[in-house]
Formats: sequence, structure tokens, C-alpha cells
Amino acid sequence: MEYIDLRSDTVTKPSEAMRRAMMEAEVGDDVYGEDPTVNKLQNKIAGMFQKEAALFVPSGTMGNEICIKLHTQPGDEIIVEQDSHIFVYETAAPSLLAGVQMLPLPGESGALTAEQIKKSIRPSVYYLPRTKLICIENTHGRSAGSIIPINEIRKIYEIAVTQNIKMHLDGARLWNASVASQIPVHEYAKYFDSISVCFSKGLGAPIGSMIIGSHQVIEDALKYRKIFGGGMRQVGILAAAALYAVENNIERLAIDHDNAKHFTQILSKIKKLKINPENIQTNMVIIDVSGTGKSQTQVLKTLKEQGVLLTPERDASVRAVMHLDVNRNQVINAANIIHSLFD
Repeated sequence: MEYIDLRSDTVTKPSEAMRRAMMEAEVGDDVYGEDPTVNKLQNKIAGMFQKEAALFVPSGTMGNEICIKLHTQPGDEIIVEQDSHIFVYETAAPSLLAGVQMLPLPGESGALTAEQIKKSIRPSVYYLPRTKLICIENTHGRSAGSIIPINEIRKIYEIAVTQNIKMHLDGARLWNASVASQIPVHEYAKYFDSISVCFSKGLGAPIGSMIIGSHQVIEDALKYRKIFGGGMRQVGILAAAALYAVENNIERLAIDHDNAKHFTQILSKIKKLKINPENIQTNMVIIDVSGTGKSQTQVLKTLKEQGVLLTPERDASVRAVMHLDVNRNQVINAANIIHSLFD
């Protein structure tokens, strides 16, 4: 059976043009700093974000964890949103790798407020951990790819500066936020000491993320990349895919966003499903299936039998993610299959 795979935007496969770019990539030993393709990619991304430097890493989790490590000391505390990727999906890595404690705060659609954060900063007394880092995820995955309002980011930044607290942006899907909001990535980036972005989600590269920041941040990140096992050799083969993705697949993210809205409009007519079209900002759709009379597992199994792959979300919800390997007709077909099963 040929599936319509809407589990994630990570399931994409390299296009023929991307594979050709990988095959033709000029390479060298990146541990020696001699891979021209990865150097080109790092310079390009640093320029896009108007930061001093950038560093290629294998994954978004490694990018986040390196940044947490370089901004903190063991025994410090970092502020995160309670449904953020760092808190939920990185297997408590900050405590294991950086020796820090996480303070998870409840956000509205993934967004924390400056007032919340201000109240949560620890007083400077010896028996409390030091608040050293604020982490923000944009877009916010568990909130259906919601965009964190830049005005609130500015307010949080102002507090962080006055309190000498660093800011890290988990921007795995920042490209989506930028395209949907029409705010350039460098405008988001100016409020953060470090940023991690991902090439293997909406942009369709097979692997790779990037850490972006000052020369000092990247110098420190290079050391921790080595410690965490992320130093690679002829990495230009992978960097070529990321370069192709950045040069060809950013603006087309608007297609994924439009497909998500169209998908939602069809499903919103099904009374047994709970879904709000107004909440769809980028490429993700979260559907509450509690009204179907079936469990989450049963819903996913039934859909798989009919050729549609979704993924479980919190409580009684399932998630669909639009990406470059599904077209409008497939999206409509998937929505119609769901409609026929649960209307």
C-alpha cells in the first residue's frame, strides 16, 4: 500500500536535484576546518541571521544541548516552556549533559510571557539555583506549529539583559515562522545569544542542523560538539543537501501552510472531531479524536489501514504535518478518508 505520510515533516526524502548536489559536493576534512561546502553553508547561514558565525551539527537536539552546555554551569537552572522540545523530547539531556535543572512553565500556545519569566527568575541567594538561560521554541511543535509573538520575545529579551541571563532559540522550524509571519529570521535572531535551526524538517534535507551565534559562542560550541561526538569528516556531502534546501525550499513552505489550512477546513466539518481552523498558523494540525468513540491508538490504526499515517499527540489527539513530499491532492484525499471514517 502506498501511504499518505503525514506523521512529520522529517519523513521527506531528498529530491533528485538534492541528491545530485550531494553527489557533486566538494569535500574536505571538517574536523580540520577544510570542508569547503560546509564552510560555505556556515557562512551563508551566519549571514542570513546576521550573526558572526555558525556551526553545522548532526541534529537539532545536539544543537540545543550544546548551547545549553555552553551558557551554563552545573547546578544552574534554565527556564523552558512545559511542552517544549527541550523539556519533553530530549530525554532530560540538560540534566545529564549540562548538569542543569529545568524550570518548566505553562505557556499559551507554547508562548511564555515576559511577566511569567520575570516572576520565575530565582533570587540571588546561596540555597537556590541560578537562573542562567531562557529557552524559547519557535515554531512550537506541541502547539500545532504556533508562532511565538515577536513582541513578547522582545519583552523577554529586555528582562534577560537586565538580569544577565542568556537567551537560546530552538528554531528547528523557525523557517516556518518566518515565512508565515513575514518576519526575517535575522529579526528573530537579534534577541538570542544562540540559535539552533534544522534543515531536515520542512526544508527536506536528510540530516543536519546549525548553531548560530557570536564568534565566542561558536568557538565554545565547536569544543562541545567534539565532546558530544558530533565532529564529522567529509561532511560536505550533507552540507550540500542543506545548502540546496536553503536555496530552494524556504519560500515553498507557504504551500505546506496553505495545505494545512485546507486540510483543517475539510476536517472542521466533522462533528466528532475537535479542531479549530483559526489555530493553524504553519504546517501542523492537531486533531482531538475523543468524540469518535475510539481510542487514539484505534484511530491511528484505522487510518493506517486506509493508507493515511498520522502520529499520536497528547491526550486523545493525533497530529498531521504537511511537507514537501505531499501535494494538495494527497492532502485532500487524506482529509476525505478521515471524513468518510468519522463523519
